[in-house]
Amino acid sequence: MTSPTADIVIDPSFGVDDADSSCGDNLSPSTASLSSTIFQYRKLHGRTYHNFDGGEREYWAPNDAKQNEQLDINHHILSLALEDKLFLAPLTNPQEVLDIGTGTGIWAMDFADAFPGASVTGTDLSPIQPSWTPPNCKFELDDATKPWPYSDNSLDYVHVRYMIGCFADWPALYREAYRVLKPGGWLEHMECSSGVFSDDGTVPAEGGPFAEWRAVFHEAGKKMNQSFELLDDDQYIKWMEEAGFKGVQSRNTKVPVGEWPRDKRLKEIGYCNQLQLLSGLDGFGTYVLTNVLGWELAEAEALLARVKGALRNKSHHGYCVWGTAWVQKPLE
Repeated sequence: MTSPTADIVIDPSFGVDDADSSCGDNLSPSTASLSSTIFQYRKLHGRTYHNFDGGEREYWAPNDAKQNEQLDINHHILSLALEDKLFLAPLTNPQEVLDIGTGTGIWAMDFADAFPGASVTGTDLSPIQPSWTPPNCKFELDDATKPWPYSDNSLDYVHVRYMIGCFADWPALYREAYRVLKPGGWLEHMECSSGVFSDDGTVPAEGGPFAEWRAVFHEAGKKMNQSFELLDDDQYIKWMEEAGFKGVQSRNTKVPVGEWPRDKRLKEIGYCNQLQLLSGLDGFGTYVLTNVLGWELAEAEALLARVKGALRNKSHHGYCVWGTAWVQKPLE
């Protein structure tokens, strides 16, 4: 993993106890005429999951209101972490934009607002996006593991974010991006680490709930053949290069967990990151542990409780790592 940005200064006044923190209709025709089976979501332990193609596509995150709120909090975190930027690629007047795995569609809508002259399409396995959108934004149901329904050399910008553990063949995904991008168009992918780290040893690299959590997701990724470790050894950058891209640029950013940083902006980021992890943990953790790894529910709930305790532990100065890579298709 490329070294992240500079160390975060700890707020010396932050507690060291284990107490809790204070913490318009633009649907595409294909989406608007959905079969009712798409809305018959699969249920597991009280949560709902996508039913695209009968749910055969392995995707581990729920699509219910609780998880969608977590995605929107995550969007706020990333906006703060990138200092209110929606992207890092040096875009100039993009016209045709594609957001893969759009989730609640919040990034696509913000981008459409920022670039009213652009046509923005967000795709996802679940129809969870709002019907009220900017006039230049639409959403479509699509599985990005299959050939994309876009012409060669037709798009100016392809955006991918938070798709950890979702694809078995990342080079194939990037090859599709290369195919559909116009010469001079940009691909950008932002992704998170699967672990929580610290610079001062308060989050042990071995042992403890965070290390156990990361090991579990490593095992689940191997079983699904869908890695959760895209940032390790800059794997996603290597896969972009395998797909034909050259000169990939990247930046890794430390995103604190909890309110321990001294800096006010980082403190807010840490609070929100702790909140979204605590709110999202049960949904994707339960699916991976029980449905992928075959654990008993009680066993899964015990690990989730340990991880939640670690997330709330004020003696931890932990952070996640978010990596962003962007690259331009060569001019022909």
